[in-house]
Amino acid sequence: MKEAILTRRVLLKMDTRILPVLSLLFLCSFLDRTNVGNAKIIGLEKDLNISNLQYNQGLAVFYATYIASELPSNLVLKKVTPKIWLPLLTVSWGIITMCLGFVRSFGSFFAVRALLGIAEGGLLPGMVLYLSGLYTRQEMALRIGIFYTAASLSGAFGGLLARGLSAIAPRGGLEGWRWIFIIEGLITVVAGGIAHLLLPTSVATASFFADEEKEFATRRLEGSTGLSSSGRFNPVHEREERFRWSEVRRGVLNVQVWLSATAYFAILSGLYSFGLFLPTIINDLKITTDPNQSQLWSVIPYAVATPVTVLIAFMSDHLKLRGVVMLFTLPIAIVGYAVIANVKDPHVRFGMTCLMAIGMYSSVPCVLGWNSNNSAGHYKRATTSALQLAIANCGGFVATFSYPNTDGPLYHKGHTIILGLLVYAWFAVLTNVLWCMKINKDKVNGEYDEYKGSGDDRDPSFKMIL
Repeated sequence: MKEAILTRRVLLKMDTRILPVLSLLFLCSFLDRTNVGNAKIIGLEKDLNISNLQYNQGLAVFYATYIASELPSNLVLKKVTPKIWLPLLTVSWGIITMCLGFVRSFGSFFAVRALLGIAEGGLLPGMVLYLSGLYTRQEMALRIGIFYTAASLSGAFGGLLARGLSAIAPRGGLEGWRWIFIIEGLITVVAGGIAHLLLPTSVATASFFADEEKEFATRRLEGSTGLSSSGRFNPVHEREERFRWSEVRRGVLNVQVWLSATAYFAILSGLYSFGLFLPTIINDLKITTDPNQSQLWSVIPYAVATPVTVLIAFMSDHLKLRGVVMLFTLPIAIVGYAVIANVKDPHVRFGMTCLMAIGMYSSVPCVLGWNSNNSAGHYKRATTSALQLAIANCGGFVATFSYPNTDGPLYHKGHTIILGLLVYAWFAVLTNVLWCMKINKDKVNGEYDEYKGSGDDRDPSFKMIL
């Protein structure tokens, strides 16, 4: 009874002290990477005198530098500590976002977007790695789902905020789209300062825990992997783990990470194109003739996806399933893209944007938690988390060039590309589920007995989550 009370108390404190801060950082991250889509339809291209191709090149360089920074950032995280590193990244990209409000040419737009990618790249893999040292494997999906809803909320909030900030113009000799970057960047800098003050480094150093709660939080993590408390790569003891290239190599050569990463690549291709081009797609539906009203219409799909994402994440944790859940969520998005790619009625097409958002956003907490759940050892998990996101974020390149203005208003090619990728994702997830089942069966049959006591995910007592 006492253990159950302590568990509830510990989880409540972490959920109310840590998750809101991470959600705020992730909200700022998505706002600052996708606000360029809102700026585009109210004059960015015209005022900078850049072509649609140059605009897309500016988007692409962001993803190139974003991807390149993910693994190095995760390897640095342990040494610098999340309390310092995550807020530092946030303040850095907030300042860079503000600089986007003052660019005057393609060259400066391109350069600032490149710097933005470097600063933002370490946030998501760092947060996933950070959470894996605070929560047990069975609690991860819901927590990732909670902070990831900030991504869908950013679409809704971003549309409303962009509509309000654009109304400032012209002020101080700056157009309305510039104020979107300046104000949102300033908000991000403030968020980074708040995160530094509130985030603990670990459960053992969390100031909001009483001594009894710290001890209990530490003990519950020691049993979270299914390994003995003497396991060398226990989540609590990972702070003492020394860097070894063999662990990095083990992460890179992991079959599961490549299956989940390529599936996530397909999902992010859809999510990034959705975030970048939804205002443009809705504007071309001609539901309203006012681009500012299109900003408001773009709020609806995100608002619908947000509660569904949390519900699916809760179910995933309750059922202790990741990939199996995705086999049911991905078809929702597949149906949405299949219909929107082949019908012309604007109201039906708008309805499909809601299905697209629901199917893609609700799949993300499962795929992010899945990889982290099935990796033990800080540096292996740091490698697989960063590698998964580095591969997945290549979807930004697909998103950038899949929706050229010339394909409007139907954007058949772009929708069909994402449709095909999501179908691939479904089969990759199915393959990964079967692969994890095989590993668990092999462990039962004694094929991993040589790793008994190793304390990592090869130990026979470490069961893969399906």
